[in-house]
Amino acid sequence: MGLLDDVVNAAGGGQGQSNNPMIGHVLDMIKNHPGGITGLIDSFHQNGLGGLVSSWIGTGQNLPLSSEQIQAVLGSSQVANLAAKAGISPEQAKAELSKLLPQVMDKLSPNGQLPQGGSGMLEAAMGMLKGKL
Repeated sequence: MGLLDDVVNAAGGGQGQSNNPMIGHVLDMIKNHPGGITGLIDSFHQNGLGGLVSSWIGTGQNLPLSSEQIQAVLGSSQVANLAAKAGISPEQAKAELSKLLPQVMDKLSPNGQLPQGGSGMLEAAMGMLKGKL
């Protein structure tokens, strides 16, 4: 099973299809975050949540993420933007993000590290995944 299949399966789908429409919005959010995935990771570290995001990238158990932590890292504007794109309330968006983001980040970092090739490799992987949804 490949990286993209793992991400889709983590989002609740199988055989290349996701049953969760939020996965595309989460991937867009990661891609469009200032600095991409690295910038998002840095945002977690800057907000005192480096250990949390490191658990998703590492090979151990993924620590849970709360709606309040999402709010602290992303801020109201980014949460509201994601909610508007998904057609849901900001509270629902935070709840969905708190479930999906750890899984997506975990699957985008196989073997406990970001794929070689940096952000270009991740953008290509996210673009291919999004095309399967």
